[in-house]
Amino acid sequence: MSDVQVRQAAWSYVLDEPVRILVADDDPILCEFASVHLSTPTATIVTVPNGLAALDLLRTTPCDLAVLDIEMPELDGFGLLATIRADAALGKLPVMMLTGHEDIASIDRAFTLGANAFTPKPVNWRLLSYQIRYVLRACSLEREIGSQQGDVAAQAACAERMLREQCAAILREAGPFCGGPIATPERASLARIAQLASDALAGSESGEAVIDAPSLYAAVPSS
Repeated sequence: MSDVQVRQAAWSYVLDEPVRILVADDDPILCEFASVHLSTPTATIVTVPNGLAALDLLRTTPCDLAVLDIEMPELDGFGLLATIRADAALGKLPVMMLTGHEDIASIDRAFTLGANAFTPKPVNWRLLSYQIRYVLRACSLEREIGSQQGDVAAQAACAERMLREQCAAILREAGPFCGGPIATPERASLARIAQLASDALAGSESGEAVIDAPSLYAAVPSS
């Protein structure tokens, strides 16, 4: 990027996608600055003065990200973060902690409780805008990956269920023909197929690897 492009970009909006951000801080001046510096044509900033008000708003108004001051009356930022992470409906909400304390204990506690980012005061609002954008994108990518993994798991469960049904059918159909007074290659093959099906069913029920369909087909003698 050239110097001219950098200067032009300095006047662009960082938060250029539709987003609703909650800022919880008991400092009314900081809340006013947040509204001024973070608001864009597509970014809506909602401010509240304490943790309880923030929790009430989050439970009634959808937000894409929360910026929480650590030191707040009624319910501080740590307590609010812990409550958010324990809430089934709010647990995945991206949360950034905002504080004048940069000590190791505060930083460790914030991330241990599940914060996505930690921003010190005084606030560099331009930098915070970029941090918000990157946190939102990272969380969106994480949800997308989780959804894909869920789809893969569902497909695997479906395939295993179908294999169990096929194995059960094999046992029902092959059972009466496996034994007999005269040993033949055909009966030996049927017995082998039935044993594979039985092992597959036993493995699926115990949580072990399930024998796949090609293993069953390989047991069938070629004509």
